[in-house]
Amino acid sequence: MAITIKDIAKAAGVSYSTVSKALNDSPLVQPKTKEKILTAARQMGYEPNFAAKQLVTKQSKTIGLIWPTLERAAHSTLVTQLNNEIKKRGFSMFLSVNPVDSSLELFKRFHVDGAIIFDEESVVSTRLTAPFPVVSYGAGRQHPFSLIDVNYQQAMLQAVDYLQQLGHRSISFIGDFSPIDSRQQEKYMGFQKAMNHFQLPVHPHSFINSAGLEWFDGYQATKRMLRAATRPTAIIGASYDISAGVVRALRETNLIIPKDISIIGYDNIPQMATLEVPLTSIGVPVELIAEQIVSLLFEQLDHKSSEPLTRTLEPVLTERNSCARVNPA
Repeated sequence: MAITIKDIAKAAGVSYSTVSKALNDSPLVQPKTKEKILTAARQMGYEPNFAAKQLVTKQSKTIGLIWPTLERAAHSTLVTQLNNEIKKRGFSMFLSVNPVDSSLELFKRFHVDGAIIFDEESVVSTRLTAPFPVVSYGAGRQHPFSLIDVNYQQAMLQAVDYLQQLGHRSISFIGDFSPIDSRQQEKYMGFQKAMNHFQLPVHPHSFINSAGLEWFDGYQATKRMLRAATRPTAIIGASYDISAGVVRALRETNLIIPKDISIIGYDNIPQMATLEVPLTSIGVPVELIAEQIVSLLFEQLDHKSSEPLTRTLEPVLTERNSCARVNPA
């Protein structure tokens, strides 16, 4: 038989209303009394009735997260940070790796208070609606929800600027050039614009298609690049995993980083510092991305607003040990 508030009140020798206030962490209950009630609740195995609580508060205290995969390091790191930010606000997180439309339908049935969408391939239809606030993390702007934009093109401009100030003129970009991934397209266009902006030479080997975002994709793309007649003096990797593959391929070829070749990796996550060669990185720090996504969502929750908003974050270049100045010939 389930333990009720009445059972706890009887065991603790207090009123039902005092137990209810204590279980909801009300400041109106004296700390000593609150601890007594919470101890009794734990000892009796009390489980709160969330359905009943939801009827009273009109909140489920849950946020839905729609994410395509946890296989890549940057993805799993950001999901962890998002969960931490949501927990700080006293909410729990539901994670779905199903398509956006079916995930939203699932979240509607669970009565989540809000949702976050990782819009990797601009698959969020303009026809989609939700009865709760939604924030999308992506590059596309043609959908009905609020957006956190991490400014990929600006990140590429800063990366190229940093390398050209070190004297690099032959720079290659290794990334996935899939036309359906708006994030990767933004990086591709950003690199192209940056090379033109700084009047740096662009050759066929300036753009190397990894045809994927995994470690092995970056590794194979680098191996192909090294078979060419000429090689760049610097590489920009489009993701943490691609950059890790680049590092392994270069080291297997006995090239010394950064003496023989410099590398900047996209994704400003702590793991960049623990690679076999700590990588200089570009991108919005993952902690800031998570904080801003959750902040924007809760602003809309607090104001009961569903008006789409866009918040653009600025990338940061973090220097480590993978870039060096080019020695004049």
